[in-house]
Amino acid sequence: MFNRFLSSVLATCVGMAAVGMTQAVSAKKPKINPATLTVIGYHEVTDDKEALIPMYSVSTARFEEQVRWLQKSGFHFISVDQLLKAHQGKTVLPEKPVLLTVDDGYENFYTNVYPFVKANKIPIVLAVVGSWLEPKADEMVNFGDDKIPRSKIVTWPQLKEMSKSGYVEIASHSYDLHHGILGNPQGNSEPAATTRLYDPETKTYEGDGAYSKRIYDDLKKNNDLIKAHGIPSPRVMVWPYGRYNLETVRIAKELGMPITVSLDDGPVYLKKSLGAINRILVEHDMTLDSLSKEISIRDKNLGDNYRPQKIMHVDLDYIYDPDPEQQERNLGDLLDRIQKMHITTVYLQAFSDPDANGSADMVYFPNRYLPVRADLFNRVSWQIQSRTQVTRLYAWMPLLAWELPKSNPVSQDLVVTQQPKSSDHLNMGYIRLSPFSAPARRVIEGLYQDLAKSSTFNGILFHDDTTLSDYEDASPYALKAYAKAGLPTDLEKMRNNDAEMEKWTKFKTNYIDNFALQLAGEVRQYQPFLVTARNLYAQVALNPYAENWYAQSLEQSLKRYDFTAIMAMPYMEQAPDKDKFYQDIVNRVKSYPNGLHKTVFELQAENWRTNEPVPSEELGDTIQSLYKQGALHIAYYPDDPVKQHPDVDIMRKAFDSKPDRIVP
Repeated sequence: MFNRFLSSVLATCVGMAAVGMTQAVSAKKPKINPATLTVIGYHEVTDDKEALIPMYSVSTARFEEQVRWLQKSGFHFISVDQLLKAHQGKTVLPEKPVLLTVDDGYENFYTNVYPFVKANKIPIVLAVVGSWLEPKADEMVNFGDDKIPRSKIVTWPQLKEMSKSGYVEIASHSYDLHHGILGNPQGNSEPAATTRLYDPETKTYEGDGAYSKRIYDDLKKNNDLIKAHGIPSPRVMVWPYGRYNLETVRIAKELGMPITVSLDDGPVYLKKSLGAINRILVEHDMTLDSLSKEISIRDKNLGDNYRPQKIMHVDLDYIYDPDPEQQERNLGDLLDRIQKMHITTVYLQAFSDPDANGSADMVYFPNRYLPVRADLFNRVSWQIQSRTQVTRLYAWMPLLAWELPKSNPVSQDLVVTQQPKSSDHLNMGYIRLSPFSAPARRVIEGLYQDLAKSSTFNGILFHDDTTLSDYEDASPYALKAYAKAGLPTDLEKMRNNDAEMEKWTKFKTNYIDNFALQLAGEVRQYQPFLVTARNLYAQVALNPYAENWYAQSLEQSLKRYDFTAIMAMPYMEQAPDKDKFYQDIVNRVKSYPNGLHKTVFELQAENWRTNEPVPSEELGDTIQSLYKQGALHIAYYPDDPVKQHPDVDIMRKAFDSKPDRIVP
């Protein structure tokens, strides 16, 4: 139930950067950039064996040991006052500043933490849930899906005493958002702060206005409640389960909480906004060495790029079935395969192309523009994130290949392909909206916004349609854009002039990438800690001139996206020597700084020219060969949970041959 989700999602957030959590060895002092802030979060500090959240329960001795180690290592604990003044430029923080936070407001904070921080004059932030504080002493508190005695939560007199001490800053953890609400027709319970409430009676989702009002009313109610008990109104908002978006951040700031705390990965830069500061969440068995490594990893910003990603690229078309029971069985099979293969990342299809013409004419999420084949993306993405070990889930979306209903006038704003004189020349040949049409761009933006509102994910994979050939785009919108950029509008002449061809290719490549990253910005309004990836044709990595054919650049892609997923598919490319094909791609990637850290080698699990599966043994051997050549991130496509291909045991063995630890 939802408490199980709590452990799962917190474990996922911690797992994004945690290293060596189980081995206790002597701690080394990490080198810390003084321009960054370290934020460390706790839940329970208790010696009670019956902890409320065992995974995040820390003994009193371990808490005190970690705090003393931080002091001995040169860290300085700061208060919220200091942080706000430093951000305003009114003061300078001490070297290696640390902000301590504790969530939920359990009674053991008062008995086990407060005496220690008071005696040692250490400032700390305590985030409380108003609805857990209101019941009377002999009543029960709704704790996720469970109930706990009110005596497990701090009392109002205790909170007031701690606040007056000057060492404990009382923060908001919401009034009643620390639980799940109905998030989709299938009945998933999802975080209340970021989920659009689904109404099964009307079969509709909460609109923008109703959502914002619900969040505003909740946060204001908590602040008013705290003030009514003689405690200063909170200046810090700690998001339940670490889930937030830019609208919740805006509301918190409007209500006097300029600092909000998430569970995102990466360093906290003091010069940037305090609207969503990242933190390290301490697990019950975190050693000093683990904490030291975690701080170093955060400070150096060693995240997804430095930890090997083992990626399953999933077609929702394999999961979808008109029969809901069969659909659930398909989903169960997929979850089992993800778990057994030790997959860490999933690329999940959010669109559908039932007529197989290469363009998306249906989607798997509620939206304004296209028919919904099934409201399924949210269900599958949530199940993967809450029931498996996956730490990153990407929504796989087209950039341009949208086939809108004919009733929409924008459906005519298409990429125009000039007819090549040579029949063997590259011809993309499928329906795409022109990126140079402003109305088309607005529709595509709307599709991405609707996906982001309706689901929880933390990455976008832009489809292989993020491209224009050297015979595209010849639409009126494109010709107008070329003229405005000072380019000729005679495409044939440009193709016959190397200098003009290079300018034209660069213009299109930049235009497409700018549009893709603009869409990522739209999604970040709802999924703030979004990672970007894009598919790249193998020929672009193998043949520099191929950039002209596709308006794709490996060098630019590595610079602008978090990841570039090269479609290393020798059967599709009809490569005569598969081993050389892979080696050539790896060697090209290695020629760029951090190239291996930012490249995904995406393998094909099916030979589409023969409609035969690629043998599992061959896939496993290729994965291990790529690892030996230095590859860090490997994906395969597609996974077929119906036919159980590729073989789980073979793929698990291949993926397990590369440890999950950080590779600097």
